[in-house]
Amino acid sequence: MTGLINYVSCGALWLGLAVKTPDLIRHRHDPYLRAICAVLGLAGVCFLLGAAPTVGAVNRLSGVPNLAAPLTYASITAYSAASQVLIVHWRGGPRVRRVVRRWVVAYAVVLVGIAVMFALGSAPVERRTDLDTYYATTPFIAEMIVLYLLGHLTAVTVTTVSSLCWAREVSGRLRAGLVLLGTGSLCNAGYSVIKLVAVVARWCGRDWSGLGTTVSPAAAGLGALLTSVGILVPLAGPRLTQWRRSRRAYARLEPLERELDGVLTRHALRLPRPRWASPTTRLMWRQTSIHNALGYLDATFDHALYERVHTAALDADGDKEHAEAAAWAAVIRAAVAEAAADGRPPLRVPDGLALPEAPGGRLTVPVPGAAVLVRVADALGTAPGAARRGGTAAGAILTGEILTGEVPAGEVPAGDAAAAGGAAGGVAVGRAPVAEIPGARVVLTPEVAVGEVPAAGTAAAEVPAAQVPTPEVATAELTAGEIPTPEVTAAVEVRGGTTPTGAR
Repeated sequence: MTGLINYVSCGALWLGLAVKTPDLIRHRHDPYLRAICAVLGLAGVCFLLGAAPTVGAVNRLSGVPNLAAPLTYASITAYSAASQVLIVHWRGGPRVRRVVRRWVVAYAVVLVGIAVMFALGSAPVERRTDLDTYYATTPFIAEMIVLYLLGHLTAVTVTTVSSLCWAREVSGRLRAGLVLLGTGSLCNAGYSVIKLVAVVARWCGRDWSGLGTTVSPAAAGLGALLTSVGILVPLAGPRLTQWRRSRRAYARLEPLERELDGVLTRHALRLPRPRWASPTTRLMWRQTSIHNALGYLDATFDHALYERVHTAALDADGDKEHAEAAAWAAVIRAAVAEAAADGRPPLRVPDGLALPEAPGGRLTVPVPGAAVLVRVADALGTAPGAARRGGTAAGAILTGEILTGEVPAGEVPAGDAAAAGGAAGGVAVGRAPVAEIPGARVVLTPEVAVGEVPAAGTAAAEVPAAQVPTPEVATAELTAGEIPTPEVTAAVEVRGGTTPTGAR
């Protein structure tokens, strides 16, 4: 257990340094980043050199008893200087460089003083843990001890006051980081105060060395942990926020990738899944796979279908973003169904050639971007629930009922009215108000029960739309298998989006 606190504290600080090193490499001339990395690195060195096993190794390898002591004190002094430089850069202002130079010069003097005092003093007996109190009355060595303790106490006191005062003026992650940094610096101040108390007790003839060997290392270890976390919270917060958003977007895109899974698998369009990748990388992988599938299906996207669904969704709730997402969901689902039924790749037009367009026309709307893809995936993901909730207009749009013609029983307009309704883009599911169908001819069919269908050759009367007294088309609720003859013209409940003759 000897030195365990020191090594754990060193590891925590150097872990924070490892997190910031990539940023330092990219922005090596940023004085703020250099100060942060210097604080984390030097604080770790302090704990590493202060551990009893390290002290013994340094003394043994150098051949100089207690050489580890001035090295540890020098690292603590350098850490104190870096802390002051960091605080100055945090504060900002027009005289940042001048103030930084003053602090650097002041602590450089302290470093020189530590080296001179150790060279003038005499410490022949190796003391790995209680050198402060053991040599507290030795000339020059005592001055060296007091010099480094006062320098460290000054630095951590300024850091504590500055951090806590500034925390009152800000909010969010920056405030949390400043509070943690100020608390950690306060613990570090406790380390110096406890050491000084033990030294003064030694001057008074009392032996309080236990304070310096047990309490002060614990305070320093806690201070190191809080300090490293306080520095990293404001810096790592934006990255963590980005990862959280990427993870959420990755999960929301899953329904869209599942819809395109057949195309991605059959044509090997999906990239290899990255392992041990960040949420941002996994999101990029899923977006790339989706774009590969959409690029493959691009030639089969139906412009007329897009416009029809977009208009219907826009009339339903007036939300442009929802309308765009619903239209793309319907178009993608139709393209996937066509690709699955055909089994052949979409036709690719070479550069410089132009082929006749399909009756619906090729979709000229740009492939949706990242934000739209997420909404499209939401539309696809909520489609089954919308269908189960009773076949509302929104449910019909999202589940593709407008696309495939799969509408609830008894709500299919008969004859020409059905075609007119589709052309007019009516939003009521399966119903086409006569007033909205210019020049339409309406087929009127009587309400008949199963088994009461008129004899063959008996057709419903055809009258101009303007003579129809009611705005809705009366329909008979029959299934395809219950029509006795093909001559009877009636609106029937359609299963699977087809009429009894198989036509859409």
